[in-house]
Amino acid sequence: MFDPSTDPRVFALAPGVDFPKALVDGLRARMAGQPPEAMARVELIVNTTRMARRIRAVFDDGPATLLPRIRLLTGVADPLALAHLPAPVSPLRRRLELTGLVSKLLEAQPDLAPRTALFDLSDSLATLMDEMQDEGVSPDDLADLDVSDESGHWQRALSFFQIVQRYFENAEDAPDTNAFRRLALEQRLIDWDKAPPEHPVILAGSTGSRGMTHRLMMAVSRLPQGALVLPGFDFDTPDAVWNGLTDALTGEDHPQFRFARLMHDLHMAPSQITPWTTEAAPAPGRNRLVSLALRPAPVTDQWRAEGPTLPSLAEATDGLTLIEAQSRRDEATAIAMRLREAAETGVTAALITPDRMLTRQVTAALDRWNILPDDSAGTPLQLTPPGRFLRHVSTLFQHDLTAEALLTLLKHPLTHSGEDRGPHLLATHELELHMRNKSWPYPRPDQLRGWGAATDREAWAEWIIACFCQPPVRGPRPLMDWLEDHIARAEAIAAGPGGADSELWREAAGRTARATVEGLREEAAHGTDLDARDYADLFAAILQREELRDRDAPHPRILIWGTLEARVMGADLLILGGLNENSWPELPGADPWLNRRMRQKAGLLVPERRIGLAAHDFQQAVAAKEVVLTRALKSDDAETVPSRWLNRLTNLMNGLPDQGGPEALKAMRERGRHYLRLVRALEKPTPLAPAPRPSPAPPVAARPRQLSVTEIKTLIRDPYSIYARRVLRLYPLNPLQRAPDALLRGIIIHRVLEEFVKDSVSDPAQLSVSALLAKGAEIVGNPEEVPFPTIRHLWQARLGRIADWFTETERARQAIARPARYEVRGHADLPALGFRLKGQADRIDIDDRGLAHLYDYKTGAAPTADQQRHFDKQLLLEAAMVENGAFPDLAPRHTERAVFVSVATNPKEVPAPLDEMPAKQVWAEFEQLITRWFEPERGFTARAALLRDSDFSNYDHLSRFGEWDVIDTAEREILE
Repeated sequence: MFDPSTDPRVFALAPGVDFPKALVDGLRARMAGQPPEAMARVELIVNTTRMARRIRAVFDDGPATLLPRIRLLTGVADPLALAHLPAPVSPLRRRLELTGLVSKLLEAQPDLAPRTALFDLSDSLATLMDEMQDEGVSPDDLADLDVSDESGHWQRALSFFQIVQRYFENAEDAPDTNAFRRLALEQRLIDWDKAPPEHPVILAGSTGSRGMTHRLMMAVSRLPQGALVLPGFDFDTPDAVWNGLTDALTGEDHPQFRFARLMHDLHMAPSQITPWTTEAAPAPGRNRLVSLALRPAPVTDQWRAEGPTLPSLAEATDGLTLIEAQSRRDEATAIAMRLREAAETGVTAALITPDRMLTRQVTAALDRWNILPDDSAGTPLQLTPPGRFLRHVSTLFQHDLTAEALLTLLKHPLTHSGEDRGPHLLATHELELHMRNKSWPYPRPDQLRGWGAATDREAWAEWIIACFCQPPVRGPRPLMDWLEDHIARAEAIAAGPGGADSELWREAAGRTARATVEGLREEAAHGTDLDARDYADLFAAILQREELRDRDAPHPRILIWGTLEARVMGADLLILGGLNENSWPELPGADPWLNRRMRQKAGLLVPERRIGLAAHDFQQAVAAKEVVLTRALKSDDAETVPSRWLNRLTNLMNGLPDQGGPEALKAMRERGRHYLRLVRALEKPTPLAPAPRPSPAPPVAARPRQLSVTEIKTLIRDPYSIYARRVLRLYPLNPLQRAPDALLRGIIIHRVLEEFVKDSVSDPAQLSVSALLAKGAEIVGNPEEVPFPTIRHLWQARLGRIADWFTETERARQAIARPARYEVRGHADLPALGFRLKGQADRIDIDDRGLAHLYDYKTGAAPTADQQRHFDKQLLLEAAMVENGAFPDLAPRHTERAVFVSVATNPKEVPAPLDEMPAKQVWAEFEQLITRWFEPERGFTARAALLRDSDFSNYDHLSRFGEWDVIDTAEREILE
């Protein structure tokens, strides 16, 4: 294939050239005239599976031929030589071993790192080990670094390096995957050195960014029939720039740095790199523009000197579109619009971006047109239905069962999937309503069993009890025990009461999940003892490392690629999305082990190298025939910074008016604004008039005939709520997981005070602070009453702050009158209107004269006298009800006092203004009020007189509050 030569043999293809197609074309041209079997002797080494697949597809599209032997960089070793090497240890086993070692180290030295960092440290340590194997760096090399100014951090890092020393010392006995590849490569290089292969060996598509790959490329280039084919080689870079790229500290972030280093190590000049084919780049002028824009800093003088020599920039950027969206949502929608256009016109289009959030937003936007892109990254297994299901089940071992956790799993599509799910879903719906109504934050077996008996679902309830109502597992256990219990519990939940075969392990996601579980089961013996939380974290991390791809479902022409896949090309349209700093290039992750300077000294990857690789991917992709560049001007309401490469490109174009740079840039943006206008048109809402402020007037017969004393305030302040609740019968749904809110606190504190007062009446010695605190500990401290440990302590502390005041004032209250009734219900009627007022008095005392003293406990602030006169008439109405004989077996002649007892932070008594508003007057005004509400023209106006505009109403969404304001006139609607 190649003429004999003593020089290294290196070819290249310019940015923008379809690399796999040009590679195959060059192979065919060089093999022309040779027998068919000659192609089969060619050994072709490529860097990714996608590249290999594309090369095979290109061969399939051409004339019939034998294929070359296509190998990946990870599989270049001779199979016979591999037989003499020990089998590699699986990455999962090594990770489990590292987790155990780090766990023991943290137990021995807790000051090194918090326990919550266990898995992050294990992951990052495993990544560092892989990188050290790739670059040929041993722990001894790290220990020899000069870190005199960072001794504290370094000593902590060395503690971790020491525990992995064994894996480097014994690498030849039990190598991990990367060590195995390094050993295999070293053996291959030794074999080549002894007996160089005579058949063609071509390494194509790699930049040599890794140490092992770089060594392999140098060896291949010197074989008798060996050659390198470099992707995206910048033939427009001058020799002076190439010569300045040899310093890693200043040039490693340049897209061509790796090629410069390769040429330096091979003692080659740029002029010795020849094109693999004669095929020209799609836009040679654009390649020159981008090459100049990406020159290593400082570049201003080069821009001034070489900028005027560039060709017309209008022609160079003819196929370039720039979309600068106002938000990330607009950017994603604009990309989706362009991809939809490509799908409709039969154009193959690929979105290239490292921003996974952007790809998810684009996928969601495409869903409105039933377009599912072919995402090369697939879906993380943990986000698939089986992955989510298994993660939910793993958390059941950590805590007592909560209502939220129970219903989350009961509603999961894989739960009870072994038999008919219809009855299961109906039972789940009814159980949820019952749990909300009864406020079960932690459902207990007796509660579930009682509900099952009442609804004739005993078997279903027993299944829930057996699968879910298990106590949390405390303390560490072996990984295998956790896994077996976890999977058994998951299968029982998925199967249902009948134990039939479920859908858990079916379909592609289920099969992948099962394979992952089986892999963990095989390696579980190498794991360490874990507690419930650590096991759940470990299991989730293992699922996260797996991906699921469905090759049949996606659209064949709409693709989503990572930046590395820009080298594969093959699409008619490339969209480079997320071109903002910290997105493309990505912000380097935090390294807990080595800083930039230490990495550079040790020979490991530095952040600039990753930036340089991203720059090379950008330079290749932007050189395609038709390219769309996109970025969002704002993200999370903050201004964004354009990607350094886009920023350089636009700045250079703006500085070249003689080449039409500003006009070309304006044209690029105008093409982008076309899609932004489509986005605005797509999302423009249909004009609708805002809803008026409602004031429905239902028929008199439909209006409520009874209300409670607490609802009278609502009737005055927000009549619409009474209409929605009592006329429409729309009731707010109780929260699933009842929060320790003011309502629950009020109920609990009421019970404490009521029982304390009862005890003090029967035994005056109990009227003491210690007795009150003991009663609080008995009720508030009961986990079944208050199932929130922290809240129990807070509420008891709050009760302790008012205990002295309440005990002292209670003595005064009992000196005035003797408690007679607690939580007593009563009602009073308005016969002429057919209306009944109901009420429940917290406490009614009777004095020696037979007069009533009303008390109402408030755990918050009590209403002021002015508020009681105008709106909050609860206690005044209860006083009137007492005088009207509303409470059974209680017939006082008169209400002497009515007092709010506020046990808030600043406790005090707030009397009702009975001297200004006697009970008879209150009742008369109440009768007049209800009479007015039975007038046919009277409307139930929304938010008629709320205390504050910020006050919340349960029915604001129904009244469409926000489309109108409280200053708007209510629109009365007569209903029939």
